[in-house]
Amino acid sequence: MIQLIDPALDAYSGKHSRQPSPLLRELEAYTYENCDLPQMVTGSLEGALLRMLVQLTGAMTILEVGLFTGYSAISMAEVLPQGGTITSCEIDEGNAEIAQSFFDRSPYGGKISIRMGPALDTLSGLSGPFDLAFLDADKENYCQYYDLVLPLLRPGGLLVADNVLWSGKVLDPKDETDHALVAFNDKVGSDPAVEVVLLTVRDGVSLIRKL
Repeated sequence: MIQLIDPALDAYSGKHSRQPSPLLRELEAYTYENCDLPQMVTGSLEGALLRMLVQLTGAMTILEVGLFTGYSAISMAEVLPQGGTITSCEIDEGNAEIAQSFFDRSPYGGKISIRMGPALDTLSGLSGPFDLAFLDADKENYCQYYDLVLPLLRPGGLLVADNVLWSGKVLDPKDETDHALVAFNDKVGSDPAVEVVLLTVRDGVSLIRKL
Protein backbone atom coordinates (compact mmCIF):
# COMPACT_ATOMS: atom_id res chain seq x y z
CA MET A 1 0.00 0.00 0.00
CA ILE A 2 1.47 3.32 -1.10
CA GLN A 3 1.11 5.99 1.58
CA LEU A 4 -1.16 8.73 0.25
CA ILE A 5 -0.10 11.46 2.67
CA ASP A 6 3.26 12.50 4.08
CA PRO A 7 4.40 9.77 6.53
CA ALA A 8 5.30 12.44 9.08
CA LEU A 9 1.75 13.82 8.95
CA ASP A 10 0.35 10.31 9.21
CA ALA A 11 2.48 9.68 12.30
CA TYR A 12 1.41 13.03 13.75
CA SER A 13 -2.25 12.14 13.23
CA GLY A 14 -1.76 8.81 14.93
CA LYS A 15 0.09 10.36 17.85
CA HIS A 16 -2.75 12.83 18.43
CA SER A 17 -5.52 10.25 18.19
CA ARG A 18 -6.76 7.65 20.67
CA GLN A 19 -3.93 5.24 21.42
CA PRO A 20 -4.53 1.49 21.04
CA SER A 21 -4.73 -0.86 23.98
CA PRO A 22 -1.64 -2.97 24.82
CA LEU A 23 -3.33 -6.03 23.31
CA LEU A 24 -3.93 -4.22 20.02
CA ARG A 25 -0.33 -3.05 19.92
CA GLU A 26 0.77 -6.64 20.47
CA LEU A 27 -1.60 -7.87 17.75
CA GLU A 28 -0.27 -5.36 15.22
CA ALA A 29 3.33 -6.33 16.00
CA TYR A 30 2.48 -10.04 15.75
CA THR A 31 0.80 -9.49 12.38
CA TYR A 32 3.82 -7.69 10.96
CA GLU A 33 6.18 -10.37 12.23
CA ASN A 34 4.20 -13.45 11.19
CA CYS A 35 1.70 -12.73 8.40
CA ASP A 36 1.82 -12.21 4.67
CA LEU A 37 0.60 -8.76 3.59
CA PRO A 38 0.74 -7.34 7.14
CA GLN A 39 -0.14 -3.89 5.78
CA MET A 40 -3.71 -5.20 5.66
CA VAL A 41 -3.94 -4.71 9.43
CA THR A 42 -6.28 -1.86 10.30
CA GLY A 43 -3.77 -0.02 12.48
CA SER A 44 -4.09 2.52 15.25
CA LEU A 45 -5.44 5.53 13.33
CA GLU A 46 -8.23 3.71 11.52
CA GLY A 47 -8.87 1.65 14.64
CA ALA A 48 -9.43 4.89 16.55
CA LEU A 49 -11.81 6.05 13.82
CA LEU A 50 -13.82 2.82 14.05
CA ARG A 51 -14.00 3.15 17.83
CA MET A 52 -15.35 6.65 17.48
CA LEU A 53 -17.92 5.63 14.87
CA VAL A 54 -19.23 2.81 17.07
CA GLN A 55 -19.69 5.27 19.92
CA LEU A 56 -21.22 8.03 17.78
CA THR A 57 -23.74 5.69 16.16
CA GLY A 58 -24.61 3.91 19.38
CA ALA A 59 -24.17 0.64 17.50
CA MET A 60 -25.16 -2.60 19.20
CA THR A 61 -24.99 -4.94 16.22
CA ILE A 62 -21.97 -4.83 13.91
CA LEU A 63 -21.23 -6.75 10.72
CA GLU A 64 -17.65 -7.10 9.53
CA VAL A 65 -16.72 -8.39 6.08
CA GLY A 66 -13.06 -9.33 6.27
CA LEU A 67 -11.60 -10.17 9.69
CA PHE A 68 -7.89 -10.60 8.85
CA THR A 69 -6.12 -10.94 12.23
CA GLY A 70 -8.83 -9.22 14.25
CA TYR A 71 -7.51 -5.70 14.88
CA SER A 72 -10.63 -3.89 13.68
CA ALA A 73 -12.95 -6.31 15.49
CA ILE A 74 -11.20 -5.80 18.83
CA SER A 75 -11.06 -2.03 18.27
CA MET A 76 -14.84 -1.95 17.89
CA ALA A 77 -15.57 -4.54 20.58
CA GLU A 78 -13.69 -2.50 23.18
CA VAL A 79 -16.35 0.24 23.00
CA LEU A 80 -19.36 -1.88 22.11
CA PRO A 81 -21.94 -1.71 24.94
CA GLN A 82 -22.69 -4.75 27.04
CA GLY A 83 -24.90 -7.08 25.02
CA GLY A 84 -23.53 -5.80 21.71
CA THR A 85 -22.33 -8.24 19.07
CA ILE A 86 -19.94 -8.34 16.12
CA THR A 87 -20.45 -10.87 13.34
CA SER A 88 -17.23 -11.15 11.33
CA CYS A 89 -16.87 -12.95 7.99
CA GLU A 90 -13.53 -14.58 7.17
CA ILE A 91 -12.39 -17.14 4.60
CA ASP A 92 -8.80 -17.77 5.73
CA GLU A 93 -8.54 -20.27 8.58
CA GLY A 94 -5.05 -19.13 9.55
CA ASN A 95 -6.19 -15.53 9.95
CA ALA A 96 -9.20 -16.65 11.95
CA GLU A 97 -7.05 -18.73 14.30
CA ILE A 98 -4.77 -15.77 15.00
CA ALA A 99 -7.74 -13.49 15.58
CA GLN A 100 -9.49 -15.95 17.89
CA SER A 101 -6.32 -16.38 19.96
CA PHE A 102 -6.33 -12.64 20.63
CA PHE A 103 -10.10 -12.55 21.20
CA ASP A 104 -9.62 -15.21 23.87
CA ARG A 105 -7.23 -12.89 25.69
CA SER A 106 -9.46 -9.84 25.46
CA PRO A 107 -12.21 -9.10 28.00
CA TYR A 108 -14.27 -7.99 24.99
CA GLY A 109 -13.58 -10.98 22.74
CA GLY A 110 -16.81 -12.74 23.69
CA LYS A 111 -18.73 -10.11 21.73
CA ILE A 112 -17.16 -11.29 18.46
CA SER A 113 -18.42 -14.26 16.45
CA ILE A 114 -16.44 -15.49 13.42
CA ARG A 115 -18.35 -16.86 10.45
CA MET A 116 -16.07 -18.93 8.23
CA GLY A 117 -16.50 -19.29 4.48
CA PRO A 118 -16.88 -17.10 1.40
CA ALA A 119 -18.43 -13.84 2.58
CA LEU A 120 -20.89 -13.75 -0.32
CA ASP A 121 -22.37 -17.02 0.95
CA THR A 122 -22.32 -15.93 4.59
CA LEU A 123 -24.00 -12.60 3.86
CA SER A 124 -26.71 -14.28 1.83
CA GLY A 125 -27.65 -16.30 4.90
CA LEU A 126 -27.71 -13.45 7.43
CA SER A 127 -30.68 -11.45 8.64
CA GLY A 128 -30.40 -7.96 10.05
CA PRO A 129 -30.78 -5.37 11.03
CA PHE A 130 -27.22 -4.29 11.79
CA ASP A 131 -26.36 -0.82 13.06
CA LEU A 132 -22.90 -0.64 11.52
CA ALA A 133 -20.94 -2.63 8.94
CA PHE A 134 -17.23 -2.58 8.14
CA LEU A 135 -16.18 -3.74 4.67
CA ASP A 136 -12.53 -4.72 4.27
CA ALA A 137 -12.43 -7.88 2.16
CA ASP A 138 -11.42 -8.77 -1.41
CA LYS A 139 -11.89 -5.66 -3.49
CA GLU A 140 -13.09 -7.40 -6.64
CA ASN A 141 -16.37 -8.24 -4.88
CA TYR A 142 -16.98 -4.86 -3.24
CA CYS A 143 -20.00 -4.08 -5.42
CA GLN A 144 -21.56 -7.45 -4.64
CA TYR A 145 -20.85 -7.03 -0.93
CA TYR A 146 -22.49 -3.62 -1.06
CA ASP A 147 -25.65 -5.07 -2.62
CA LEU A 148 -25.85 -7.70 0.13
CA VAL A 149 -24.84 -5.56 3.12
CA LEU A 150 -27.00 -2.49 2.50
CA PRO A 151 -30.33 -4.35 2.94
CA LEU A 152 -28.98 -5.76 6.23
CA LEU A 153 -28.40 -2.26 7.66
CA ARG A 154 -31.12 -0.49 9.59
CA PRO A 155 -32.30 2.87 8.22
CA GLY A 156 -29.70 5.37 9.36
CA GLY A 157 -27.14 2.58 9.70
CA LEU A 158 -23.53 3.13 8.68
CA LEU A 159 -21.37 1.18 6.24
CA VAL A 160 -17.63 1.85 6.50
CA ALA A 161 -15.66 0.74 3.42
CA ASP A 162 -11.86 0.51 3.53
CA ASN A 163 -9.19 0.87 0.80
CA VAL A 164 -11.43 2.89 -1.51
CA LEU A 165 -8.52 4.96 -2.86
CA TRP A 166 -6.33 1.89 -3.43
CA SER A 167 -2.99 3.66 -3.23
CA GLY A 168 -4.28 6.29 -5.65
CA LYS A 169 -4.84 3.73 -8.41
CA VAL A 170 -8.51 4.73 -8.69
CA LEU A 171 -7.27 7.80 -10.60
CA ASP A 172 -5.67 5.68 -13.31
CA PRO A 173 -7.12 2.17 -13.09
CA LYS A 174 -5.31 -0.59 -14.93
CA ASP A 175 -6.03 -4.03 -13.49
CA GLU A 176 -9.19 -5.79 -12.32
CA THR A 177 -8.90 -4.67 -8.71
CA ASP A 178 -8.38 -1.02 -9.70
CA HIS A 179 -11.46 -1.08 -11.89
CA ALA A 180 -13.50 -2.88 -9.22
CA LEU A 181 -12.86 -0.09 -6.73
CA VAL A 182 -13.63 2.60 -9.31
CA ALA A 183 -16.92 0.82 -9.99
CA PHE A 184 -17.67 0.58 -6.29
CA ASN A 185 -17.01 4.27 -5.65
CA ASP A 186 -19.13 5.24 -8.65
CA LYS A 187 -21.92 2.92 -7.55
CA VAL A 188 -22.03 4.31 -4.02
CA GLY A 189 -21.68 7.90 -5.17
CA SER A 190 -24.69 7.62 -7.49
CA ASP A 191 -26.93 5.59 -5.14
CA PRO A 192 -29.88 7.75 -3.96
CA ALA A 193 -30.43 5.34 -1.06
CA VAL A 194 -27.29 6.53 0.76
CA GLU A 195 -25.24 9.54 1.74
CA VAL A 196 -21.47 9.15 1.44
CA VAL A 197 -18.26 10.95 2.34
CA LEU A 198 -14.90 9.55 1.18
CA LEU A 199 -12.09 10.27 3.63
CA THR A 200 -8.36 10.28 2.86
CA VAL A 201 -7.56 8.22 5.96
CA ARG A 202 -4.81 5.65 5.30
CA ASP A 203 -5.82 4.04 1.98
CA GLY A 204 -9.21 5.78 1.78
CA VAL A 205 -12.28 5.18 3.93
CA SER A 206 -15.86 5.77 2.79
CA LEU A 207 -18.57 6.48 5.35
CA ILE A 208 -21.87 5.43 3.79
CA ARG A 209 -25.08 6.22 5.65
CA LYS A 210 -28.24 4.38 4.66
CA LEU A 211 -31.10 6.85 4.28
